[in-house]
Amino acid sequence: MPAVTADTLTLPRLPRLPESEKAGRRVAKVVTARRSVEGEGFEVRRPFPGMDLALADPFLLLDHMGAVEYAPGEAKGTPWHPHRGFETVTYIIDGAFQHQDTTGGGGLIADGDTQWMTAGAGIQHIEQPPPELVAKGGLFHGVQLWVNLPRAQKWAPPRYQDIGSRDITLLASADGAALVRVIAGSLAGHEGPGVTHTPITYLHATVAPGARLTLPWPRDFNALAYVLSGHGTAGPEDRPVNEGQLAVFGGSHHTEHGDALTLRAADSQPLNSKNGWEVLLLGGLPLREPIARYGPFVMNTREEIVQAFEDFQAGRMGRIPAEQVPHRSAADEPIAG
Repeated sequence: MPAVTADTLTLPRLPRLPESEKAGRRVAKVVTARRSVEGEGFEVRRPFPGMDLALADPFLLLDHMGAVEYAPGEAKGTPWHPHRGFETVTYIIDGAFQHQDTTGGGGLIADGDTQWMTAGAGIQHIEQPPPELVAKGGLFHGVQLWVNLPRAQKWAPPRYQDIGSRDITLLASADGAALVRVIAGSLAGHEGPGVTHTPITYLHATVAPGARLTLPWPRDFNALAYVLSGHGTAGPEDRPVNEGQLAVFGGSHHTEHGDALTLRAADSQPLNSKNGWEVLLLGGLPLREPIARYGPFVMNTREEIVQAFEDFQAGRMGRIPAEQVPHRSAADEPIAG
């Protein structure tokens, strides 16, 4: 871990920030991810929802899958299921996942690839480990992020972006001690390949043991740091944040040049973080719109949720190939009052 590595001495460097701005935002809270079982029985760690979603807006959910070494026959995925009203972003750090949908799309994402699916007005899909991973077992590690769509985009046609590991923008910290992968958004003028409906930044950083990473950050974005593996601290107060924990940064200081986020890797790291402290950094422009959600649908009103179930049951979110129709889907459940 991780799948995408590079010699930081050969990469573009992030700027050194003025001393007056290096402190950056303080950490408002640290959230420990809850463990949950999803799909056909695979475990995830989920830092949100579970906290105040206004702190994560426009993000809705983050699932951390693995890292796990599957034995033969153990790897599992999800059954066919629908989505409407948001985007799913699946980033595979190690191993592979394959998908198929009711528009005829499909493919394999593996070892640093990202699949960005805009569900929009509605789609059904299935996500499964490839047959060779099921048969032989092996390492699997990934994350799935749900990004809310603004009201005007919830009815957009479904869209896919397949972002290969070679497409990700790679940067080094100012001192070369951290590798930063830009999957979407902008960092110090460097653009990631992901095209977003909602302004966000999505990064994966590897920080060498004992090193400090200071990043410029948009003043109107929120900021979240989730630890994939290893130990470290966040913010100028050096708040401890370890594997499976999420640091929620406070609001902007409204300095002349924007804001900064500060992270520091612990001097000693566990064996699964021999390359350094592994951290996801997320930020976005809050939508501040009403949220109505139930299962696989995220809309603005309860009436729109009811309509989503009716549209799904009427086949208006695509039809599963006849030979793969499941006995029951999660979306067949009744709406809670």
